[in-house]
Amino acid sequence: MTPYAEFFVPTFAKEAHFSSAAFAESPGARALPDLAAFAELTALPDLTALPDLAVLPDLRVLHGRGAVTNASGRFESEARFREDDGWGEADDLPPLRTHVSEERAKSIITRNESPDISFDRSINPYRGCEHGCSYCFARPIHAFLGLSPGLDFETRLFAKTNAAELLERELSARNYRPKTIAIGTNTDPYQPIERTRKVMRRILEVLARTNHPVGIVTKSALILRDLDLLGPMAEKGLVKVALSVTTLDKELARKMEPRASAPERRLEAIRRLAQAGVPTAVMVAPIIPALNDAEIEAILTRAQAMGASGAGYVMLRLPLEVRDIFKQWLLAHFPGKLSHVMSLVRSTRGGKDYDPAFGKRMTGAGPYAWTVGRRFEIAASRLGLAKSRTPLRTDLFMPPPRAGEQLQLL
Repeated sequence: MTPYAEFFVPTFAKEAHFSSAAFAESPGARALPDLAAFAELTALPDLTALPDLAVLPDLRVLHGRGAVTNASGRFESEARFREDDGWGEADDLPPLRTHVSEERAKSIITRNESPDISFDRSINPYRGCEHGCSYCFARPIHAFLGLSPGLDFETRLFAKTNAAELLERELSARNYRPKTIAIGTNTDPYQPIERTRKVMRRILEVLARTNHPVGIVTKSALILRDLDLLGPMAEKGLVKVALSVTTLDKELARKMEPRASAPERRLEAIRRLAQAGVPTAVMVAPIIPALNDAEIEAILTRAQAMGASGAGYVMLRLPLEVRDIFKQWLLAHFPGKLSHVMSLVRSTRGGKDYDPAFGKRMTGAGPYAWTVGRRFEIAASRLGLAKSRTPLRTDLFMPPPRAGEQLQLL
């Protein structure tokens, strides 16, 4: 099985063998000792079983936006609420516009030492993401900027305009050793503002020029714009791509990922990338209990028919502020499913909304998580999507000349 692992992200798949014996010995199994306990846990409690939702800010579904609130981040001492002053004008506020600030970053390659992630470096061209995915685990990062992980995360964005310049400088360091750089593991490099900002495009140009390997994850068909770079890189064994397809239901996608490419556009992107010789995988990520979990096999089948050569999945993750943002989104769009979805989520996290433990955070644990993993494994194997991938090449790397060397050449 290759959930994410053989692509370049978590390594959990290499160690995950979905057998009943392995499940019986897992920490999650000890938390849920038998199917009777599982049935009790996944029953449908009423909303009083969710005390953290007893008092809610005003939920407001905005066209083209995912979050339904703009609550303060965890570091703020004051809370934000939308109030009507009695004139009934609260609903007449103008639509939120996307505001992009230019950021002069100090460095661009982020290092990673997480034991369940197979890449050790990544690049994020942007802070925040206009796709507006209600479940995005990167939302809490906006709190470090004094902004809300809710609507601010989707509307107040930062473009690292000096990313390509920094990348050249960091790749030219004497002690730099090439390894695959992951892009798109936090915020999407091909979100709508990339169409005009072209930060990702300039990063790719540097990587192509230096023959540096890169793995890209995206929900956007905009990646096809850069086929002129990706195709030649693929011929050299320098690039692989994963398209995240969470659902085939266009209406669900519109609610869940309002500014990401429609499902059919993502599948078409898989087809065209594969035709161009770019190794392309499909990511069923995240799998949300009782919302898109029934689509695992259908998504894999469609993606394989379009030319996908690998596949991966990740279970829904709700760290920090994402927990309440996602619950509020469910309450606004699928109020009848809120309790059931969250009871299943908790069944995969030892009774909690989230468990950040390495090795379990991507797949969860317990009977439901085991079933999801087994279904994915069987479907991926049947479709030929579970095979190992050839590592990207590092032996072709040509570091850019350092500043002093450029002067000597002149």
